Amino acid sequence: MAIKCIARLRSRRVVQDQLQTPNEVEAEGGCCWANLPQELLWEVLLMIEETESIWPQRKNVVACAGVCRSWRFIIQQIVKLPQLSGKLTFPISVKQPGPKDSLLQCFIKRNRSTQTYYLYLGLTNSLSDGGKFLLAARKCRRPTCTDYIISLQAEDFSKGTNTYAGRLRSNFLGTKFTVFDGQSPQAGAKMGKSRSSRLANLRQVSPSSNYPMAHISYELNLLGSRGPRRMQCNMNTIPATSIAPGGLDPTTQAELNPYQSTPTSFLSKSASMENSVSDQKNGGLVLINKAPRWHEQLQCWCLNFHGRVTIASVKNFQLAASPENEPAGPEHEKIILQFGKVGKDLFTMDYRYPISAFQAFAICLSSFETRIACE
Repeated sequence: MAIKCIARLRSRRVVQDQLQTPNEVEAEGGCCWANLPQELLWEVLLMIEETESIWPQRKNVVACAGVCRSWRFIIQQIVKLPQLSGKLTFPISVKQPGPKDSLLQCFIKRNRSTQTYYLYLGLTNSLSDGGKFLLAARKCRRPTCTDYIISLQAEDFSKGTNTYAGRLRSNFLGTKFTVFDGQSPQAGAKMGKSRSSRLANLRQVSPSSNYPMAHISYELNLLGSRGPRRMQCNMNTIPATSIAPGGLDPTTQAELNPYQSTPTSFLSKSASMENSVSDQKNGGLVLINKAPRWHEQLQCWCLNFHGRVTIASVKNFQLAASPENEPAGPEHEKIILQFGKVGKDLFTMDYRYPISAFQAFAICLSSFETRIACE
């Protein structure tokens, strides 16, 4: 009953804010719920955060954050980052690193007729539940490349709105991809040179901006021999030291809360698709796919997905940190991202720190492309 009351108060508060000017609201001292004793309010909100651990119950935590400014401030202090709590609560969570101690289980649904892809957070171990919607992407074919527009909404793929999260762009052969973030990772970031980004810069509008944050490349198969794909992901915005023992990614160092617009991040000097090899030299994290082994009885290449993948496909992969230029350690054995087929248009996507759901989704989208030059 108390939770329902909070939700009604939040909606009523939103209506009042729309009808009143900021001066009128300030003169009234805000809503009556802002005057609750801080100690009591802290205990109530902490109890809600601890008890509502999964979706859809976590909607109550979001509702509490929208009641008034004092409630929002306390929620900022209570709700931990996904890498510490393993929970995705607010929209900005899809741009923050996943949990450190385990893989966050998600799944992707493909709609062939509309060329759209939907990312959901798994609510149970099985895929029978509807899941919690996180991101959507639509494929757009162009004469010289392919674009995947990634959005926070399932039906809105406009670049000029706040729902625009970023995009994935391929080269002509479909062997190299660049992941663009729709928001600047930090002040001074270099924006990708495109007509839409130049217009956005002139109008000072951020949703349609393009900031390169990762490069994905698939090894060319020049001899034509059949075999598993070989891929490499150069993460511009993640330092290689983040996976080291005791290493921290920039979002942890900045102690972000869910209401900050964008995380501070590590930027490499190169933002060009063709110069992605230089990312490792500049200290960026490099991910490579784990080599599968040949199974004589099954006559196929196999990887251990621990039951999360059930159908053999060339799209299936597991990514781990590359040990190049340094001794391999336990941190290089951990699976950071795994993707695989479980149905005709259903795929699992499990990711962990230091990459985010947005980055993982973009990498998985690149696997959907059919590339004759690599297979």
